[in-house]
Amino acid sequence: MQHESAPKSGAVEVVNWMLSRGRHDTHMRKFGDQMCRRIVAAGIPLWRASCSVATLHPQVVTSAYTWRREDAGGAVRRAAPHAFTESPEWTRSPVAELKRTGRRIRRKICDPGCPLDYPIVEELRAAGGTDYVVMPMICSSGEINTISWATDRPGGFSEAELADLTAIADALAIIVELQSTRRVARYLLDTYVGHRTGEKVWSGAITRGSQETIHAVIWYCDLRGFTTLTDSLAKERVIALLNEYFEIVVDAVAAEGGEALKFIGDAMLAIFELENQREVAARCRAALRAAALVRAKIQERNLARRDLGEPEIRFGLALRLGEVSYGNIGATNRLDFTVVGPAVNHASRLEKLAGELGREVVTSASFALASGAEMEHLGRHHLRGVREE
Repeated sequence: MQHESAPKSGAVEVVNWMLSRGRHDTHMRKFGDQMCRRIVAAGIPLWRASCSVATLHPQVVTSAYTWRREDAGGAVRRAAPHAFTESPEWTRSPVAELKRTGRRIRRKICDPGCPLDYPIVEELRAAGGTDYVVMPMICSSGEINTISWATDRPGGFSEAELADLTAIADALAIIVELQSTRRVARYLLDTYVGHRTGEKVWSGAITRGSQETIHAVIWYCDLRGFTTLTDSLAKERVIALLNEYFEIVVDAVAAEGGEALKFIGDAMLAIFELENQREVAARCRAALRAAALVRAKIQERNLARRDLGEPEIRFGLALRLGEVSYGNIGATNRLDFTVVGPAVNHASRLEKLAGELGREVVTSASFALASGAEMEHLGRHHLRGVREE
């Protein structure tokens, strides 16, 4: 017995292309454009198409790819923030309805009695559309993505064409899930371990003990008086303060080419890696620019926090130049990709010394010398657990 969505006529060629050569194109906008143009070439009067794909991302809830036959530039991608799911544009859409029910939605716009119950249907009718169908693309997890098809041909889609489009949607569901899973994995690596570290993990550096020796500027900062804040503030206000602080610091570090490696309570460890020794002064100065930006942004934010009656953000930062081991450490089934070595320990101790000296930013002597920047000498000091001054 033939499957009800088995492709017929030219749609067979479209599906075969999708599952062979097409799926290797990881750029979904380009893939979508080629797929839609092949559908048209197969004799199906496709006018517009839109694919909505859910994602696991801290800022984006779904990505939509929209194709129009008259647009030579290909498909257009739109990323929707999490707040979008509360908007009328989403709640009144057929995509939201299909995700709730899992059932195909069709509006044959050319029929006199076609209900205009979704804004998109009215929009398509005004533009000359005659038929509109939204189909589910069900993942192996049960999650539903969607694909919509529209035509402007008089009379709309035929039943045979809808069967072809259903078969294409079934094939697309497989490709979208594979591409989406890969994309989500990269999003999560970027978000939780940083872009460069994520690339290393993605490329196979996943065994315990795998590491390389690198030269870098070590950045170690934390909040001043955090213990007192956690004792005196509601936990929601503490989390809000932490998020404000870390957003400022991470953005400043990233803007100068550094990478935040990890958060340790209210502290953050970051590196500005040196590709070669000729970069030493440049990378030191990049770290100093990031530090200056953090200071300026926090001063600005504190003005607003004072007006709101919120406690000010106070921070300390140490910069240390040195050699570190960069790689995997931990248990057999729970690893951390980070930097370790005396330079990291010294940076942590220097940050504590900054507080004792009443300074926001301090550096090691080696960093100060390598940067070539004008600085104030604060004397020689013993760091806890370190033999030499």
